[in-house]
This record gives sequence, C-alpha cells and structure tokens, in this order.
Amino acid sequence: MGDSIERLEWRYAVKKFDSEAYLAEEQLEKLVKAFNLTATSYGLQPIRLVVLKNKEMQAALVPFSYKQQQVAQASHVLVICIETNIDRDYITKYFERVKQVRGTAEQILSPFKDALVDSFSKKEIEEVRQWATNQAYLAMGNLLTVCALEHIDACPMEGFIPAAYDEHLGLGPIGLSSVLVLPIGKRAQDDFFAEMKKVRRDLSESIIRIY
Repeated sequence: MGDSIERLEWRYAVKKFDSEAYLAEEQLEKLVKAFNLTATSYGLQPIRLVVLKNKEMQAALVPFSYKQQQVAQASHVLVICIETNIDRDYITKYFERVKQVRGTAEQILSPFKDALVDSFSKKEIEEVRQWATNQAYLAMGNLLTVCALEHIDACPMEGFIPAAYDEHLGLGPIGLSSVLVLPIGKRAQDDFFAEMKKVRRDLSESIIRIY
C-alpha cells in the first residue's frame, strides 16, 4: 500500500522528457500487456493501442498536438484509439473468443450475444463512439497507474487534433480513430515541474464514507 501511494505521489504530467532516454523493451511490454488487460464494458475491448517510436514521425505530430514538445521528446508515444465500427461481426468475434478461451457452450452465450447485437444496432453512431471513448479513458487511467508503479514517466494528453493524427498514422483505413495520446519515457533533469507539490483536495473533501 505504502509503495503504491509513494509511486502515485512520484507521478506527474511530465512537461519535458529526456529525448536521449529510451524505455527498455521489457518496460514497454508491461504497458502493452496492461493495456490489453484493461477492464472494458461487456469485455468487448473497443480500443486499440498504437505504439509509436520514430522521432521523425513524432516531431511531425507536434503541430497537431498544439505544439506540445513532449510528443517529439518522448521515448515512445502511445495513441489510444477506438474502433469505429462496433457491429454484429465485431460482437460475434468477441463471443467466438469466449468460446475458444473458456469453452463456454453456444446455447449459454447466444442469448447474451443476441441481446448485445440488438442493443448496439439501435444506438446512434455518436452514442457508440462515446461509449467506446469511455473505455479509452479507462485504459488511460490503467496505463498511468502502471507507469507510476514501474517508474515510467508519462504525460496524458487530450489536447491534440485527432483527424490529423488519424491521417498521419493511417488509422482511418483500418477502422480506428484516435482519442487520447500518452507520451512516455524519462523526465528531463531540468523539468522543474517534477519537484512541485501535487495540488489535490483534502481527503475530507474528496471522499464520502458511508458505513
């Protein structure tokens, strides 16, 4: 408990990365696996992760990140995307995985599958997009916590132009749309934000205890 809280205290939104520092492959793999283990609504995982490690491409994305230099400086840039087409085929593939992994009988799965297919078929496109985006935020929170526990610096970003990212990374043709960006790496020694105290509510204001 103490260690995890200390790591979360250590974490902050990095304003300047050491552009010469790179994460070890084992560190990156932990983040990739943590992303894939993120809890999602119905277990449908309507999210994908783009892992970018290319300084030239990272620099090209800075103008579409409201000039936030962390995108260029970071060891890697993680782009959390949503699936743009959650249809019958997508939902059916999920239930096929359930059968394969758990060996659950078709007659047990079918009612739930049919109910989800029916439910999603009645939703507006924007409603499904918002639902998927909510799952992306779950993944971002999960990644930030794992970054803290693994002593990996990060800077969560909503401030970017998704359409430009989608074009530069070729996401549209593969049915994806970017919603969040997470540069990761090692904080620069001269990032004075690292020494600043966290500004948070007192626990008495933040927590409501009902026993």
